[in-house]
Amino acid sequence: MQTLNREAYTLNNNSSTKFANWVAYKITKTSQASNRARNWKQDPDLPAADTLAPAAYQKANNMLAVDRGHQAPLASLGGNVNWQALNYLSNITPQKSALNQGAWSQLEDRERALANRSDVSVVYSVTGPLFEKTGAALPARPDVIIPEAYWKVIFIGTSPDKGKYAAFLLKQSTPKNASFCDYQVTVKAIEQQTNPKLTLWPALPKNIAEMIKNQKGTLAQEMGCP
Repeated sequence: MQTLNREAYTLNNNSSTKFANWVAYKITKTSQASNRARNWKQDPDLPAADTLAPAAYQKANNMLAVDRGHQAPLASLGGNVNWQALNYLSNITPQKSALNQGAWSQLEDRERALANRSDVSVVYSVTGPLFEKTGAALPARPDVIIPEAYWKVIFIGTSPDKGKYAAFLLKQSTPKNASFCDYQVTVKAIEQQTNPKLTLWPALPKNIAEMIKNQKGTLAQEMGCP
């Protein structure tokens, strides 16, 4: 595992899956930019064997109906000086087009809307893929299994226990017309499904972490959810 700290995001790469275990980022009013180019590149700061090159995605859209999905979103973070790093394939996963252009896109839109509120200075997010033991592989890279689902945890405020948070888990099979609101889960539910096992918000005192990770947060209600 290798962790890369960049201006736009922090990423923990998995040399076995060829994708990031997690990507953490923060959205502000100035971090956003629209219409940034999608120039896919192999990550120059990782060993070539530990990540993918653009050729790995050949035929993936036609055969599997997957897009190159940003984990740290381009529109949310394209205002950063090194925004081109958002297009490194270490920050990309094969995400079903219906999910990428549907509920996941809605979720990213609501993240930006939060950051644009006058009373919010920054939105903190961490996101990543989940895998089954077996699954569909990239046609051009039969050794690379595509994720089975994606998760995202968001909070505003100085820390999760002092602010508001929400967690979501969406499977690749999520219909395009679905609402992200229907996929809210607890942080604990996400941790239990990650492999390798992740501990989110590790700096929180154990007793506080246990309490808030086992209950759904209230932030989703401020993102338009019932």
